[in-house]
Amino acid sequence: MRSRAGTLLWRALLAALLVCGIGLLPWLTRTDPAFTVLRARSAEREATPAVLADIRNRLGLDAGPLRLLGDWLGGLPRGDAGRSWISGSEVMPDVLQALGASLLLMAVALAIALLVAALVCARTLRGGGRRRGGGSGSAMVAALPEFLTASVLATVVGVQLGWLPALGWYGLQWTVLPGLALGLPAGALLGRLLDDLLPGAFAEPWALAAAARGIPARRIASQAVRRCLPALLPNAGLFVVGLTGGSVAVEQIFDIPGLGRTALQAAIAQDLPVLQASTLALVLLAALAAGATRIAARLLIGPALRDGGLSSLHRPAPPARRTPPLLYAGVLLGVVALGLPRDPLALDTRARLRPPSWAHPFGTDALGRDVLARVGHGALDTLLLASAISAAALLTGLVLGLVPRLSGPLVDTVNAIPPVLAALLVTAVVGSGGATPALAVTVVAWAPLAAHTAALLRQERATLHVTATRGLGAGRWYVLRHELLPAALPPVTRHALLRLPSVALALAALGFLGLGAQPPSPEWGLLLAENQPYAERAPWAVLAPAAVLALLGALAVTAAGLAVRPLRKVVRVPGPRPEARELAFQ
Repeated sequence: MRSRAGTLLWRALLAALLVCGIGLLPWLTRTDPAFTVLRARSAEREATPAVLADIRNRLGLDAGPLRLLGDWLGGLPRGDAGRSWISGSEVMPDVLQALGASLLLMAVALAIALLVAALVCARTLRGGGRRRGGGSGSAMVAALPEFLTASVLATVVGVQLGWLPALGWYGLQWTVLPGLALGLPAGALLGRLLDDLLPGAFAEPWALAAAARGIPARRIASQAVRRCLPALLPNAGLFVVGLTGGSVAVEQIFDIPGLGRTALQAAIAQDLPVLQASTLALVLLAALAAGATRIAARLLIGPALRDGGLSSLHRPAPPARRTPPLLYAGVLLGVVALGLPRDPLALDTRARLRPPSWAHPFGTDALGRDVLARVGHGALDTLLLASAISAAALLTGLVLGLVPRLSGPLVDTVNAIPPVLAALLVTAVVGSGGATPALAVTVVAWAPLAAHTAALLRQERATLHVTATRGLGAGRWYVLRHELLPAALPPVTRHALLRLPSVALALAALGFLGLGAQPPSPEWGLLLAENQPYAERAPWAVLAPAAVLALLGALAVTAAGLAVRPLRKVVRVPGPRPEARELAFQ
């Protein structure tokens, strides 16, 4: 009971720090808030001292940030989140309306993601836990940029074919295309994580006994999925919040008045009451999602978690094929090698938007620059930066996952911050620059890995072999080093590799929204942003960077299959009798 109270207090403190930090945003940027508000209200009006003084007087800016924050917090118990500094309207109705739109979009995207995840795992489920194929297709789907998928769906399905509406927000029909753009990559990633655990579930004694008794394979498969779900539910909860507040680019493309877009617009205009209310709504949603996933996990596992009666899901796997990752790596390195000798900044306005040819194998962009050259040179920045961020996220996630009472509320709070908003906050603190997008993505990239680590360790501590090891006299550090970490490290490492394209996509999304790399940089996200308006006339200019991102996803998932996996071993543990000091297990 005391630990729960401490966790709730820690969660409330983190939420308060986040809201207070956002309340200081205009002052952290070292700019005059009155000037920013004036530019958002009327860009043509001259910023005279009298005009700025009038804005400060109306908004109470002279009282300072602490007084403004106190007044805002004081109105929350009455349901009053203040008035917008830009429009003057009440904040709460607008934020609740945006939250409703985001929740509806999230529900549709989550339904699509679950369907995609089921398709990804279908072959493993039909094969009774035997994997078939390396999952390259799902990896490519997971690596597709959401904003690019949204643009293609809006252009082809919505405009050219006219099958579904592509702009606006007037009913369920308008949720299908943005739901697909969000749900396809999320479902592919969830499916890969589930597919990673299924072989271990099918190899447990209950599954083998059920098959021997002639229980239908479909029923065994459903129970295997249920057995794996508790380890995935924390990440599913993170997806719920991410699909609600992190779909800024998709909301921009489809003109959806969602919460992520509302928070972004408020952050850019420094409309503090709207930004604070939007962030608080995301934090509360993250807390509710985390609580719901924990309750669901306990209901699924039952008393086995308490009594230490689980079996380990992490068992020896057959050697993965080395040919696919070598093939994908060879193609990717070949593209980079062909592009590096070319000049990525050379302009030729007479060769604008040229199709692929011998002179320009990937065609040219709107300024006549060689797309292959820009893809090759951009690979160095994108791949190296994404790899460094992924390594830092893996290390941070593993360390914090060891202390779930500390990291659980921190994960929920960090996940409530969309990467775009994180980029704006980082820019406010450290200023704009080339390192700003990397810092912003690093701030949020570790959270899914920490949640995954904590969930795996929670189940691994309740396994029979760990209980037996402790019973033979092993200490806490021995169990952690020889039992828990060897079981959690391989799947979390594979998870980090699977998220490598997602990190590159997060950097690309910031570039697409103008918060990342700036022209004339050949960074892949900026390439997509620059060429997206010409997707109909010159699709090769968009497909080339999208294809290398998909290739990176295929390389990541096939390389993840070669990651270190738990092996059968004999562990010596200290015990009172020499004959009772060996345990053999998988």
